[in-house]
Amino acid sequence: MNHKKVLFWSFTVALGGFLFGFDTAVISGGEQAIQKLWGLSDAMTGQMVAMALYGTIIGALLGGIPADLIGRKTSLFWIAVLYFISAVGSALAPDVYSLMFYRFIGGLGVGASSVVAPMYISEIAPRESRGRLTAMFQFNIVLGILMAYFSNWLIGNGGADNWRWMLGVEAFPAFAFVVMILFVPRSPRWLIVKRGLVDEARRVLEIINPATAEENLAAIHASNTHRKPGLSEFFSGRYNLPIILAFLVALFNQLSGINAVIYYAPRIFSETGMGESSALLSSVGIGVVNLVFTMAGLALIDRVGRRFLMIIGSFGYIISLTMVAVAFFTGAASNGYLVPVLLFVFIASHAIGQGAVIWVFISEIFPNNVRSWGNSLGCGTHWVFAAVIAGAFPFFAGKLGGGLIFAFFAFMMLFQLLWAWKMMPETKGISLEDLEKQMVKEK
Repeated sequence: MNHKKVLFWSFTVALGGFLFGFDTAVISGGEQAIQKLWGLSDAMTGQMVAMALYGTIIGALLGGIPADLIGRKTSLFWIAVLYFISAVGSALAPDVYSLMFYRFIGGLGVGASSVVAPMYISEIAPRESRGRLTAMFQFNIVLGILMAYFSNWLIGNGGADNWRWMLGVEAFPAFAFVVMILFVPRSPRWLIVKRGLVDEARRVLEIINPATAEENLAAIHASNTHRKPGLSEFFSGRYNLPIILAFLVALFNQLSGINAVIYYAPRIFSETGMGESSALLSSVGIGVVNLVFTMAGLALIDRVGRRFLMIIGSFGYIISLTMVAVAFFTGAASNGYLVPVLLFVFIASHAIGQGAVIWVFISEIFPNNVRSWGNSLGCGTHWVFAAVIAGAFPFFAGKLGGGLIFAFFAFMMLFQLLWAWKMMPETKGISLEDLEKQMVKEK
């Protein structure tokens, strides 16, 4: 197997995850300054922050269409262009509505990359390392989040226009992504299933692993049923099991409250009595914990499996979120260090569980001919609930306080634990074509 080539391709495509994470978290450092600059209400601030998430919904729901029509590689190139336009436009925005427009453009890139990038990596990765390679997308997401928090802290929040620099620095990695994506090949599974280009697919498979190229080629051919991969086929009833699994894993991901914490970490920390600079620095701590435990998840995902990590992460969620809720109810949150420590435990639980698993799992469970539709459904579900929760968080935090909100998140994670324990199948070490036999109902 050509480890270096496959690793380079996976890392390059996973840069979409870096920009995903950076774009998601960078607004946290500037949202309070933006609110003051333009005199925004809490509700309007929530909508300004959530505007990128509204873009992700559309990007996720529609991202599978270009992935099928023009291919995974070409789609990723245009996703990189969207990131670049968003970064430059956001930095130069003259008013809140222009800022919301360019954040929406970036959201389109985030949503589409969450569909296309894991799909591409899962289609070129050998089955024995598919979990680790696909989870590089998640690793780059958390690296992007950490770099956004660190960049925000370095830039600081003292100047009226510092938020522009916070948002604008994303243009540099976005441009690098535009260039690097030109050096990856097209997905062999897309080449066969969508274009019938067997010779080009064979060349890619031979680069990946000459010893298994013909075997993989035959398996892809055998799984290609030539059914029209449209919505009517997708919702024909044959794919009900993977549809339900993708919906639930994405739903529970957001009902944990992860995006509320990522987007509003400085605001949450400020409410515990921390100063502005300390709140930004504590947000860097969230990024570091996220990165370290994501690396642990990457190391374990192909060893202990996806289901085991989800169960462990669920216990961590329940314990940490319950304790955060209790801290807010009892007033202990006013101790400036208790809530940050508990949220570090929460982030660690997410990183080693849902964070490491979600994009891998969704990209594995759908057959080749409908994978783009399946990824769009799973990612679209994720981003719909992310937008709802991030958009509503400032309003409900102001009205209800942190106790009730974090208690709700903890209660939802009880249901995730039951789902992972009783319903979630294990996918590690199984080829995509063999998984199709398990997941698809034959007529």
